[in-house]
Amino acid sequence: MSLFHSTRTLPEDATGAALRADVRDGLTGTPKTLPPKWFYDARGSELFDLITELPEYYPTRAEREILVGRADEIAAASGARTLVELGSGSSEKTRHLLDALTGLHTYVPVDVSESALTRAGQALVAERPGLRVHALIADFTRPLALPDTPGPRLLAFLGGTIGNLLPAERAAFLAGLRAQLSPGDALLLGTDLVKDEGVLVRAYDDAAGVTAAFDKNVLAVVNRELGADFDLAAFDHVALWDAENEWIEMRLRSRGAQTVKIRALDLAVDFAAGEELRTEVSAKFRRDGVRDELSAAGFGTTHWWTDREGRFALSLSTVR
Repeated sequence: MSLFHSTRTLPEDATGAALRADVRDGLTGTPKTLPPKWFYDARGSELFDLITELPEYYPTRAEREILVGRADEIAAASGARTLVELGSGSSEKTRHLLDALTGLHTYVPVDVSESALTRAGQALVAERPGLRVHALIADFTRPLALPDTPGPRLLAFLGGTIGNLLPAERAAFLAGLRAQLSPGDALLLGTDLVKDEGVLVRAYDDAAGVTAAFDKNVLAVVNRELGADFDLAAFDHVALWDAENEWIEMRLRSRGAQTVKIRALDLAVDFAAGEELRTEVSAKFRRDGVRDELSAAGFGTTHWWTDREGRFALSLSTVR
């Protein structure tokens, strides 16, 4: 019997339909916005991998430091027999947890990319005899139906991706996760922490311009998928710290007045000179705020780990 199998809960055209809806809603709203999930086609994923290696971009290294140093403690505290990972991608960073979870029965990676899930899942099964991998092709921002696997379960949401959700979206998202879990299950959450503004802005506006190319890639995705005519050179990448909301905003600023046509939507979008299109919010957190948001969703925080410089945190919370 194969130890790898997958379940699709995402309809075949769900991605295309969601893109059309997000582009129409986002570009006709005020201010104009596009969700950050559309950065990640093949080119966008390559660019993000490059970003994680940049000297300015600390979150990946900081989180890896915690996982390497604390994986045994996480495993002991959770006692997980099933590990569920949201937005698993290549499952690379999760290997530290898989090594530490000696009693693990099943790994459930969740992602929208079937090809990425299949490659990673089959590699893990080959590397780890006896490990069952049940890949879930799904959009984790929508209600999930987790497979029936042995408990206790550890649900991991890493990378600070929770910060891409606005506060009301985070509350609904965390409550939805709680509804999927049972007493004894736990949530491992990665959160980037509030720090010096200069450090934060440089992490999202690197000297080599890789993040600028990544930001503009969302326009290339809309061009290719929806027949738009965005001129990427007509927009500048901008990263700003919003001190009131304690988040970074990535934006694309129109260099001049222009009209963009999106053929698939029969839509023409006017940009004024200097008008900005918001492409990402990346919230930064404080320990008390993380605890309070988790508590409101029905979780009790039991552990809190940071890297040596206190830049990034992993928290472990149990279902109340």
